[in-house]
This record gives sequence, structure tokens and C-alpha cells, in this order.
Amino acid sequence: MDFKFTEEQLLIQEAARDFAKTELLPGVIERDEKQEFPKEQVKRMGELGFLGMMTSEQYGGSGMDTVSYALVMEEISKVDASCSVIVSVNNSLVCWGLEKFGNEEQKQKYLTPLAKGEIIGAFCLSEPEAGSDATSQKTTAIEHGDHYIINGTKNWITNGSTADVYLVIAQTHPELKHKGINAFILEKGMAGFEIGPKEQKLGIRGSDTHSLIFNDVKVPKENRIGDDGFGFKFAMKTLAGGRIGIAAQALGIASGAYELAREYSKVRKSFGTEICNHQAIAFKLADMHTQIEAARHLVLKAAWDKDQGNNYDLSGAMAKLYASQVAMDTAIEAVQIHGGNGYVKEYHVERLMRDAKITQIYEGTSEIQKIVISRALLNK
Repeated sequence: MDFKFTEEQLLIQEAARDFAKTELLPGVIERDEKQEFPKEQVKRMGELGFLGMMTSEQYGGSGMDTVSYALVMEEISKVDASCSVIVSVNNSLVCWGLEKFGNEEQKQKYLTPLAKGEIIGAFCLSEPEAGSDATSQKTTAIEHGDHYIINGTKNWITNGSTADVYLVIAQTHPELKHKGINAFILEKGMAGFEIGPKEQKLGIRGSDTHSLIFNDVKVPKENRIGDDGFGFKFAMKTLAGGRIGIAAQALGIASGAYELAREYSKVRKSFGTEICNHQAIAFKLADMHTQIEAARHLVLKAAWDKDQGNNYDLSGAMAKLYASQVAMDTAIEAVQIHGGNGYVKEYHVERLMRDAKITQIYEGTSEIQKIVISRALLNK
């Protein structure tokens, strides 16, 4: 096996690392504290090509592979997970879904500006009673002549008020259950489309998370993605790729927390020496680094599977399951190594700990990943 990155992959990794340190790190604590959407930083990410990384160049994207995307996600997440989740949603859930399953008109109208970063998108699946259980959609899309009428509510939508394009999953034929679900492209400003209050979150507080309400929203038939009844399959295939992005985000959070803890341990003294010289701390660092490297291999294997055209349901779920646990464990240990300072905002690790928790929840909880993994292992 070749574990070396290509020259292009190394260059994009370096560009992402430099961007994170010079443009994300300044102000990241303030944005978290104020729950401020990183508008200027998102604009800059669009200019750098980070918002349409895997989209082909003919539609305004960077035409890069999934491994490069994972490297960028890791570097940005080390510093600001609120920004990285915006990158993840726009790339994995919105742009990829449109390029893979949208028709040419939809690609020209919506995908190109999304991939260029001129606008951003949102993926709308979760509901009050349909989070992990995507089959239980209560949002309805009733066919009416040359359009559909959409009614319902979506919860926990990233980019909820800042997106311009929304991919919405809704039930058209309840009697067909999951085979009656469709996916639609909605635009901000459509009559009856309301944006609910902003969620007050534990972590990724710079990310814009809202509920969305649809009251008789009229959507043209040409805005349906794929054939009638394709919506559930669209959502599942899109989420499978989304897990790789979130796994990379978790890896980045873990890496960022570890690096801060390691450097802190070299300067903080206790009992007459730097705390890294105490076996209790040195062993913590050894465990953290080992777990992060294991997570990194799982993430890159899933990304490689996707690039090779292999089935990545299993590898993506394993990467997301393990990396999210490593993110949580590593962030907690980083706070512990910092001692009292770990509880203080200026040292960053308390924010990384809060951000880490969401990686175990969105794109399917850890329990959902285990269902995906066990079904793959048992050929169900």
C-alpha cells in the first residue's frame, strides 16, 4: 500500500493549514462566543475552491479527489469546526448530490454557483420525528399540476438562514413508505418558506443552525431530483459520502486538541519540571496520538474507497464511528492536560471539546453507524 500523498494533495493540505492559521484562528473565540456566522471566512473559502472541491471543473468546482477534501476538512477543523461543517455540507451533501443525481438544467442553474462559492446550500432531511429514522418523513410534497405543494418542518439545518439553495426531502406517496419519498430543490424567498429561530447550541456555535417551516410552498416539477420516488435513495447515498466529511472533521478536532495539549505540556511546569516529563501526561499523549493515527487511516481509507469507485458505506460508517469517539476522548484529555486552563476559553481546548460532541450525533448517531456496519457485515 502507498501511504504517500501526491504533490497536489500536499499543496492543498498546506493551503488549508495556512488559511486556518492566518484567517480562521484570529477571531474564532469571539465568533464562538457571539454565535457569529463566519461570513467573510466563508467567502474566502469559496475563493480558495474549498466549497466545491469534488465538483468537476465544468460546473465551477475544483475537480479534486475525496482524499484532498478530507485533508482540507482536517486542517480547517483543527481550528474552527463551525467553518468546516459549512465546507462539509456544501461539498458532500449539496454539490455532490446535485452533480451525481441532478439533471443538466439543475446543474447549470444551481450547482455551478454553489461550487464556485457564490452561494451556499443546505441539506434538509431531519425533522422533529425523523432524525436518524429518515423513513418517517412528515413533510409532504403533494403533486398538483406542473408543481408540488410542500408542507412541513425541518429541524437542525446547517446553513439554515444563510443558504440560498435547499435540498429538501419530503413524502409524496405515504402508502409507498420510503419508496414514495422525493427530493426537491428549493430557493430562499419562495412564498410560504419560513426560517425558524436560530438554535442555541453547545458547540459549533458559529454554524448557522435553524428550523425551516414550509407552508404551501409551490415548487416546480423541474426542481425534483431524479425520478418520482427517488428521494430516499438520494438521501441515503448522499449521507454515505457525508459521513466521510464528518469523520474528517472529527479527526481534525482530535488533531487540533492533541497538538494544543502536546505544546502546552512542554511549557507548563509542575513539581519542578515540564509536565510532559511526567509519565501520567506522556502516556496520555501517547494514547491520543495512537488513536488519532488509527482514525486517520480509517478516514483516508473511506475517502480512497470513494475515489476508487468502491462501495464506501462500510468504510465511511466505520471512519465516522471511530473518529467521532476519538475526537470526544482526545478533547476531554486535552482539557485535562491543561488543568484549570483547559476550562478557559483562550486556550481553545474547551471549545474543541464542545465541538467534538456533535460529530457523534449528526450524519447519524454512533448507534446508527453501528447499524450500518453490522448490516454490511451480515449482508443485510
